[in-house]
Amino acid sequence: MKRRFRIGLTGGIACGKSTVANLFAALGVTIVDTDLLAREVVAPGSPLLDEIGRRFGPEVLQKDGSLDRTALRARVFANPAERQWLEQLTHPAIRDLTDARCEAAIGPYVVVAIPLLV
Repeated sequence: MKRRFRIGLTGGIACGKSTVANLFAALGVTIVDTDLLAREVVAPGSPLLDEIGRRFGPEVLQKDGSLDRTALRARVFANPAERQWLEQLTHPAIRDLTDARCEAAIGPYVVVAIPLLV
């Protein structure tokens, strides 16, 4: 199978990534949003969420079993080693899911919205 051409759409918070992605989507271009994929890989029942729970304890989980992003954010941004551990766990899974979604896209190219491109 021929690999799809990928266009990276990147930038900081509130710079217009979503606006630009929506304009491409309105033209029928497939958008792969890595922020959404980052949530998907740690959805309730996922192996990654289980690992995060084992590492950081129940205080990073909400009552419904989903990830308490605020609690986790406080923990990992206060401790660079914990942040590195979390990134080493999640980034490969996000990359694999990005690759799969790009290859499943229809059309000659796909726009990948990714705030952490570099």
